[in-house]
Amino acid sequence: MPAINAYYRTFQFFFHFGTKFLPWRKAQPVKGAGAINEIPAILLKEGVSKVMVVTDPGLMAAGIAPRITQILEAAGMPYALYSEVQPNPTTDTIAKIYDLYQSSGCNGFVAIGGGSSMDAAKSAAVQAKYPDKTLQQLGGLLKARRKLDPFIAVPTTAGTGSETTVAALVTDSATHHKFGIMSMPLIPHYAILDPELTLGLPPFITACTGMDALCHAVESYLCWAYHTAESRGFALDAVSKIATNLIKVYEDGSDLKAREEMLDAAYKAGFAFTRAGVGNVHAIAHTLGGLYDAQHGLANAVILPVVVEDYGPKVYKKLAILGRAAGVAQDSTQDDVAAIAFIQFIRDLNKRMQIPEKFDFIKSEDIEQIITWILKEANPLYPVPTIYDRDHCRRVIEKIRV
Repeated sequence: MPAINAYYRTFQFFFHFGTKFLPWRKAQPVKGAGAINEIPAILLKEGVSKVMVVTDPGLMAAGIAPRITQILEAAGMPYALYSEVQPNPTTDTIAKIYDLYQSSGCNGFVAIGGGSSMDAAKSAAVQAKYPDKTLQQLGGLLKARRKLDPFIAVPTTAGTGSETTVAALVTDSATHHKFGIMSMPLIPHYAILDPELTLGLPPFITACTGMDALCHAVESYLCWAYHTAESRGFALDAVSKIATNLIKVYEDGSDLKAREEMLDAAYKAGFAFTRAGVGNVHAIAHTLGGLYDAQHGLANAVILPVVVEDYGPKVYKKLAILGRAAGVAQDSTQDDVAAIAFIQFIRDLNKRMQIPEKFDFIKSEDIEQIITWILKEANPLYPVPTIYDRDHCRRVIEKIRV
């Protein structure tokens, strides 16, 4: 085990230097109430003649996606619509989007929703540039290098950060294994941060997506490599905004200012983990999402306090800084006390928003496969504070399992 850990750390050390030479960019944010009205002008500026709109049935029924298609119609912008994206989008779903994109003659995307709609649209956009390859072949790091058609992300939740990220997560329809396509071209070109679109979110979805954003900020801050001064600053700002505003929007979904702050926090947390990476929390959550269709934000919320507590004193200094950003510790508070207070803050947030402490769906007969997929995702790529082996991973799974 020491030898394989040394290999992982060596990989991360050299990859850390390699990241400095990658073509990083940010999705250009368009902020404020009514920002969706800017979409047609952006599409015209980018040379889009017909746009593929990707969303889900819930947003159609809620009237949110139709608001945007009506804006497109009023501006005379032709579009094709795929509105059947489900949570944890599958390769079958993405094939349908790609086929419609090709047959309709589209040359740009507008993805409306949370991470699932954006992941599905990103994956279809990649497929459009690699028609001779499967998504499974494009899965992994830096394999999809061709520039994508203009892509506008319109988040309707404040959590996933997919409007900023290099990744698209896909579930193989045949095996139920969730894998990622991770490459610079997948960063959307624009992020429309319109808080009016989040006003109708139910409290529990608000809670889970908000905790998803918190997890992004925390895990990126705990990564020992890849991060930059900018990513660390964004992570701290996101934690501060979430600590101030998440309970506000959970208890009063009509608080437009707090909704706007949460969208900004999700955007910044998304950039932070795009640049710095995530860790064992996400490796576990992705596996549970693929295998059991577990909602990603909920999975992150349950797993986060267990994993950061498991890391122990080696992360206390960083957790203390996060605790001070969250306002649960003072500058004068000792690091170990501040760190423990921050872990408790996470648990208290979950409890206040009725997020469970454990899962009741993890089957004993699946655990060995779960461990295999977790370790395959996390190692060697994720610069985690503690590298898990099978036994360590098994112990953590038992802590989140009823």
